[in-house]
Amino acid sequence: MKIGINGTGLVLKASIEAITEDARSAFKDGFSSYWLAEHPTGGFDALTVLSVVAQTVPDIELGTAIVPTLPRHPMAMAGQALTTQTATNGRLTLGIGLSHEVMMAQLGIGFDKPIRHLREYLSILMPLLEDGKVAFKGETLSCEAEVFRTAGPRPGVVVAALGSQALRVAGTRTDGTTLAWVGPKTIAEHIVPTIAAAAEKAGRVSPRIIATLPICVTNNPAALRDQISKTLSMYGQLPSYKAMFEKEGVSEPGDLALVGSASEVEDCLAKLRDSGVTDYAASVFATSSEEHIQTRELLCRIAQSV
Repeated sequence: MKIGINGTGLVLKASIEAITEDARSAFKDGFSSYWLAEHPTGGFDALTVLSVVAQTVPDIELGTAIVPTLPRHPMAMAGQALTTQTATNGRLTLGIGLSHEVMMAQLGIGFDKPIRHLREYLSILMPLLEDGKVAFKGETLSCEAEVFRTAGPRPGVVVAALGSQALRVAGTRTDGTTLAWVGPKTIAEHIVPTIAAAAEKAGRVSPRIIATLPICVTNNPAALRDQISKTLSMYGQLPSYKAMFEKEGVSEPGDLALVGSASEVEDCLAKLRDSGVTDYAASVFATSSEEHIQTRELLCRIAQSV
């Protein structure tokens, strides 16, 4: 299991400079990847930021986890992804997802038949990324076009997929899935078997399973779990995440956090690895400089040993 860094927390500062410095530190510390999520109503474009980051941060995978699909036509997404792939010298992994009905409602965008949307979206996006052209007419999305693109491999593509239908679409048409708020039991018993079977049936290689969960080395794990649950309570209320919480047998976001002593956190990471996770994108949730330093030291040691 490779270890990367999820720098999405820095997006709240709306500072490209801070994100670039964070990515530079991740590269220097031996992490394999650096990930940014794009909030539908955040006004911060992850692909543009990663294009800027790539100009001064070499040799580390740069990925989105995720960019919502509904606000952006797949033709526009393909054009931006190909531009970013060029800007990053072939280091981009494009993570996309449906987001959530309540978030789309804030934009006045409907959420009718999301799996149909995902299938049609990929029916346009993937040919454009792979061949530079597409001719597709769906029920809600259509496109007949060619894009300017430089020679070279397409960016990796993963889908934020939790339910069985979405996982089967992701396994059939993309390189894997990127997960948030999914524990090791659910990954091993639900995520991996479903997406792997779809990928095998489609003749694709074993899918990537990219997971993000809060992590912290701390002397007071109970208090930290409570704080995570309070600070990030909205995630426990979203239907798609609630379904994953139920499968895992937990009720709050903090229940899924990788927190405790250094050895306990390392055991948590081992459970993720054993569940089938191929990449862990660490989201450090520390309440003191001491916790941050201890957590970073543990992650660095593990990342450099892979």
